[in-house]
Amino acid sequence: MKRILLKLSGEALAGPNKRGFDEATCIDVARQIKEVVDSGVQVAIVIGGGNFWRGRTSEHMDRTKADQIGMLATVMNCIYVADMCRQTGLKTKVFTPFVCGSFAEVFSKDAAVEALEQGMVTFFAGGTGHPYFSTDTATALRAIEIKADAILLAKAIDGVYDSDPKINKDAIKYDRITLDEVLDQKLAVIDLTATIMCLENQMPLAVFGLNEDNSIVNTFNGEFHGTYVDA
Repeated sequence: MKRILLKLSGEALAGPNKRGFDEATCIDVARQIKEVVDSGVQVAIVIGGGNFWRGRTSEHMDRTKADQIGMLATVMNCIYVADMCRQTGLKTKVFTPFVCGSFAEVFSKDAAVEALEQGMVTFFAGGTGHPYFSTDTATALRAIEIKADAILLAKAIDGVYDSDPKINKDAIKYDRITLDEVLDQKLAVIDLTATIMCLENQMPLAVFGLNEDNSIVNTFNGEFHGTYVDA
């Protein structure tokens, strides 16, 4: 793979704290990203905002406003992880779909691809910039736009199961599954909009647990223990 889009779960970055950042986890993520970049792979990143905000579950708030706060949570996450990457010696650039002062550059496909080709770790913060679209949808959209070879989905769960392993201790984990099967079985790998986008544009995914030792690097070294989702 020459170019990948890595989707990081906000909850996974929180580590055992469940909220905010777990510094040790984020430092290790940055180390692994550097190892992947040093191997010649271009890396773009989307980060969820669940370690700071889950506003859409509230019954007392307008969904549009809740989603806007969630977008800002992803900006905070991207700025933080980008700085962790810079401390390893990497060059980074953060893009947002809306003006965010001097914190980030407004997204354009050409600028993002140019940054990737210059060896920068490129962060896509702020989702799609619109309410009612999750960071899953933003992940699929940006991966398709930059013509990534695959999406790497680093989650708090180590793959795709036939049911929620947190609820069902007998849940069965898939080693490999197709996007058609994900749709047919209504498996919550990524949201429905993102799944259909990936299917229509033949974008494969690799789903794995971020908390597994060296999980990002292992994906590139053939020691993958998650689930491949074929387009």
